[in-house]
Amino acid sequence: MKALGVLLVVLGIVALAYGGLSWTRKDTIVDAGPLEITRDKTEGIAVPPVAGALVLIAGVALLVTRGKSS
Repeated sequence: MKALGVLLVVLGIVALAYGGLSWTRKDTIVDAGPLEITRDKTEGIAVPPVAGALVLIAGVALLVTRGKSS
């Protein structure tokens, strides 16, 4: 449970700091022998700040309640 709490805290901080995750993928449009045309396509997952805050609070709650029962 401690690992899950830490993971939720880290994910919550990332969601609040960056607003989600994004990555770039190269798509090949034309591949005709020596000629290759590609384009960069940015994709991502947007995370609302409320969801990031809830994940962060849940992680902290798991860490605090786990610490009290030990």
